[in-house]
Amino acid sequence: MLKRLPLWAKIFIGMGLGILWGFISVWTGWEDFTTDWVKPWGTIFLKLLKMIAVPLIFVSLVKGISSLTDITKLSRIGYKTIVIYLITTVFATTVGLAFVNILKPGDVFPDDKQEQYRQKFSGQIELRQESAREIEKRSPLQFFEDMVPDNIFLSAGDNSKMLQIIFFAILFSISLVLIPGEKTKVIKDFFDGLNDIILKIVDIIMRFAPIGVFALMAALVVDYSGDIDIFTALGMYMITVTIGLLLLIVGFYPLLIRIFARIRISDFLKGILPAQLVAFSTSSSAATLPVTLKQVINELKVSKPIANFVLPVGVTINMDGTSCYQAIAAVFIAQVFGIDLTLIQQLTIVLTATLASIGTPGIPGGSIVMLIIVLNSVGLPVEGLALILGVDRPLDMLRTVVNITGDSTVSSIVARSEGELGYKNNNNS
Repeated sequence: MLKRLPLWAKIFIGMGLGILWGFISVWTGWEDFTTDWVKPWGTIFLKLLKMIAVPLIFVSLVKGISSLTDITKLSRIGYKTIVIYLITTVFATTVGLAFVNILKPGDVFPDDKQEQYRQKFSGQIELRQESAREIEKRSPLQFFEDMVPDNIFLSAGDNSKMLQIIFFAILFSISLVLIPGEKTKVIKDFFDGLNDIILKIVDIIMRFAPIGVFALMAALVVDYSGDIDIFTALGMYMITVTIGLLLLIVGFYPLLIRIFARIRISDFLKGILPAQLVAFSTSSSAATLPVTLKQVINELKVSKPIANFVLPVGVTINMDGTSCYQAIAAVFIAQVFGIDLTLIQQLTIVLTATLASIGTPGIPGGSIVMLIIVLNSVGLPVEGLALILGVDRPLDMLRTVVNITGDSTVSSIVARSEGELGYKNNNNS
């Protein structure tokens, strides 16, 4: 019976049992047991996904681009991908600003909690401030400079260097396309075989997904068991962020999918559900990429060349959930401190959050450093981060779901525009 269940159902069961086990551990005093004997299985699952992320990105990009023998088509797909990603990011940031201005969660934050949170998280803020200062000191062209690796093998050993891996993969693939076919046939055959091997590794890893998700969720409940007061104090802030992110997941992206990709909303949501669940559990777009690729190709019927190009690029430059969250967090901090932001300052947040999201690493917590840059852009106190760091982890999980849902949406739209979407339904073929 259990074997016949679809993957998303098994992951759902693992997630539910993990949360239940976490609460049981808190109630019975088994926190140490859960930390020592259960949590490591979640860490192993996360490491397995991260392990395969870099080779998957490189091989899928090479295979996808090298199959596009027309360089004009490649540039057209790249242009569409970047433009659509930027449009969705600006919209996500605007949604965040709209909800935080309507609900005003900062107005209900208790004054007596401010100093408590500043003291508790001051050390973490200092570390992230230092990283943000280094980023802000860079030249305007530093982003492009950082794209080019000094040593591709060193970059391949660091999951935060995804942009450098993508740059080398694109350069390698274009060179492969420009060389006559008979000279590169062996290389293309090699990557075809390597791609099949990596996808089989992904299949093997995903069999472990329900157990990994169980362990991650159990550990999360145990880790936050002593911070219930944080959730109570920051309830309105969390509700505001959650509403904004859920609107993107169940409203904005399904609407785009239906209008521009002509995929039924129910089929779209069902098709990417396993990837969404893994994204929620791991808080990492990069770690979720193997699952996202599998679901987009197999369930949404996006062609492999399109998916292999659009999705890896999205891991680096498409962070809609992050930009929406940064807009809400910035205005929330301003509201708590009684600072009224002008229209110009809020437009600055839109621009800065959009640009900052492009460079946000697709790893857990990568958006916090970028949020400091957003706060600095409108003169808000960085110390205000202390007010939200306590609840960042669960919100990070949800905004990662937004990010991979956006990636899946854009890949489907690009595929439809290029006539490479194999999806059909009885109502609209």
